[in-house]
Amino acid sequence: MDWVHNSRMDCCVFCGVSLDGFIAREDGRIDWLDEMRERFPPGEDAGFAAFYEHVDAIVMGRGTYESVAAFPEWPFDRRVIVLSRSEIEAVHPQVEVSSEAPKELVERLREEGLSKVYVDGGKVIHSFLQEGLIDQITLTILPIVIGSGRPWTGVLPGDVKRALMDSRTFAFGAVQVRYRVDRF
Repeated sequence: MDWVHNSRMDCCVFCGVSLDGFIAREDGRIDWLDEMRERFPPGEDAGFAAFYEHVDAIVMGRGTYESVAAFPEWPFDRRVIVLSRSEIEAVHPQVEVSSEAPKELVERLREEGLSKVYVDGGKVIHSFLQEGLIDQITLTILPIVIGSGRPWTGVLPGDVKRALMDSRTFAFGAVQVRYRVDRF
């Protein structure tokens, strides 16, 4: 897949989902995702490194941040903006907390000259979709049904039309689709 910087800023989603559309269990655990990663052949990352190479910043919600902050090692080498209305203790110097609405944040980041923002976490993805701010969605659909959990997005006020950019299959049973989102 070709991930290229544009003259404008793109807000992009890249996430793994279960066959039934969940990104985490109801309690936020992603143990099933870790099990699925063990099925990846050595060196396979389902295109994440190529996607991440051009990311200027990551925007996530408090819940996603708390999950990531509990990892044995901090996984990001880029600026991370956590959307939260309450105080959060930053565990890494590249973390900043913002109470801005998504549109305000996107405008500020655009003015700062960012080209690509990785939007992560179900609630944040949902809020960005609600406001028509997501430009690309990449979903890696993993061969597992977890029955219940946290969906990758929620109810939206209308349809979000998508145009397929590309798709690929993996020998370990996953299918990945990448869509350009037509704003509503």
